Amino acid sequence: MQINIQTDSTIANNAGLNEHVQSVLETALSRFRDNITRIEVHLSDTNGPKGGADDIRCVMEARVAGYQPIAVTEQNASVHQSVSGATDKLKRAIDSALGRLQDSKRHATGKHAVNDTADVEEAAE
Repeated sequence: MQINIQTDSTIANNAGLNEHVQSVLETALSRFRDNITRIEVHLSDTNGPKGGADDIRCVMEARVAGYQPIAVTEQNASVHQSVSGATDKLKRAIDSALGRLQDSKRHATGKHAVNDTADVEEAAE
C-alpha cells in the first residue's frame, strides 16, 4: 500500500507529519492492505494565514483493486483531527465498497450453486 501525502503552502510537509499520517492509515486500514494499491492524502488550510476554526481540510483518495477510487473529505481544527476523521470515513467507505463487491460476487456464485444443486436433484430422480 503506497501512501502519498501532499500539503498546501501553509502546512509544513515534514517527516513527522508523514510518519503520523502513514502510521494512522496503516493501523486503521491494515485489514484492507491487500486490496488497496495507493492512498493520496491532500492537506490544506482553507482560510490560509487568516486562521479560523475548523479550517484544516484533509482529502483522502484510496485506489482499491477492482473498484472505482474512493474519496472522503474531513475538515477540522487541526491536522491531526482532520487526518483522524478522514481516516475513519475512508475505513467505513472501503468497508462498504468491498462489502458490496463481495456481495455481488457471492450472489453470482450463489446462483451457480443453486443451479448445480437443482441439476443434481434432477439427476437423482
